[in-house]
Amino acid sequence: MTQLRTVQVLGGGSAASSAHVRSLTAGLVARGLRVSVCAPDSLERIYDFRGCGADHVPVARRGDPVSLGALRAACSDADVVHAHGLHAAVRSAVALGGQRVPLVVTWHTRVHADGPRGHLLRLLERRAVRAASVVLGASSELVDRARSRGARDARLAPVAVPSPRRVPALGDDAEDNKAKARAELGATGRPLLMAVGSLVPDRGYGTLLDAARAWRALDPVPLLVIAGEGRERALLQGRIDSEDLPVSLVGRRDDVTELLAAADVALLPSRWEARSLLAQEALRLGVPLVATSVGAVPELVGDAAELIPYGDAAALADTVTRLLGDPGRRAELASAGRARAATWPTEDDTIAHVLSVYDELTQPSR
Repeated sequence: MTQLRTVQVLGGGSAASSAHVRSLTAGLVARGLRVSVCAPDSLERIYDFRGCGADHVPVARRGDPVSLGALRAACSDADVVHAHGLHAAVRSAVALGGQRVPLVVTWHTRVHADGPRGHLLRLLERRAVRAASVVLGASSELVDRARSRGARDARLAPVAVPSPRRVPALGDDAEDNKAKARAELGATGRPLLMAVGSLVPDRGYGTLLDAARAWRALDPVPLLVIAGEGRERALLQGRIDSEDLPVSLVGRRDDVTELLAAADVALLPSRWEARSLLAQEALRLGVPLVATSVGAVPELVGDAAELIPYGDAAALADTVTRLLGDPGRRAELASAGRARAATWPTEDDTIAHVLSVYDELTQPSR
């Protein structure tokens, strides 16, 4: 029997999509598939696709002829090409032009844009979904969006939270590790609030800093830690310094799971999310979550988190203040979060679903 070969394509590579590809790749290799991952070198260094048995084909983020040529060559003998994200999907469609290779596209998130950029975005979305044999959406909203853009076949995908690369300890060791993490961050003897994600406008960090002004009146004053990098770092740091906010930008970290496990409350103030990696990690760890009621967040977390409107700094500040003053409610959310996480698809469910799609596309018609 011929060994099925699939090419996984990453473009910009959000943390959620990159972690998903790493998990998916490991599972496919373990089940006997040959897997190549086309992604920038920077993502290979972080996610180590070679380490789980795949070939890594360096393909830069830019869409120049050299990058497209490398992608086209990598896909030339594939049985299935699987693109993750809008830009990866468009580039894969261009690279596959004229080749009879099925294209699967997974939409993990969506981009917001208005005016001319919004019009271009809609054109790219149409180009991507119409080139795909199957579009897998990480949320019901993304499936509906793909269908509205002309997808021939759009389905809801069970996208699981990947197992953390570094698992927090249990028992006494866990408490010691939490204490060490809090001490390193400067949160000894004070509440620790944690947010994670790229420092870009749609993450809602401006609203988060607005809320942090109110937290200065609490005793002790909570420390808000934001892990991530992005183009808004200088702007955010400027506000933190000029307004004397109790906020620390710690950059990109490889120990986010440990830091999150040490937090009193996790915060997700985004404009839109599908299956947020932070939300899944927080609930799985039993860390109370305050999140915006946007995108697929409500269907993901159910009643296991406190939901607030996007951009409402007063609601965010009030909700966090109330939680910090109510250990019983935090304990309820921790228990509910773990219970909710137990209902989510597993990595095995995700891999089995993707394999069924690949089989469907590669089996000869009867």
